Amino acid sequence: MATIEECRVALEKLSDNMQAAEGDVRAAAALDRSVSCHITDLDVTFAGRMTGGRIEIDDTHQGPPATKAQIGLAMTGDDLVALVDGGLNFAKAWGSGRVKLEAALLDLFRLRKLL
Repeated sequence: MATIEECRVALEKLSDNMQAAEGDVRAAAALDRSVSCHITDLDVTFAGRMTGGRIEIDDTHQGPPATKAQIGLAMTGDDLVALVDGGLNFAKAWGSGRVKLEAALLDLFRLRKLL
């Protein structure tokens, strides 16, 4: 089972990957939205903003998200690490319910380029 620190590192790596992206992926990463990532097996939420092509984590707290973010993710820590490392396909994980993504419809269309 992934630790809180491993999940934090995976989110930082995802942020770095978004920052380095080009073309359509870079445009999708340029959203300015509140973000939360609930790690279900650890019952920990990372909360922050997607801005300037990066995810900036401002808060980490126990339990589910305290407030609804504009972009919300929920998954296990192992799935987060596997997604970022390329070992888990996002579309398949989302389709099977292993990963949950909540966002406005327009944001979902933009985010699909990232994922």
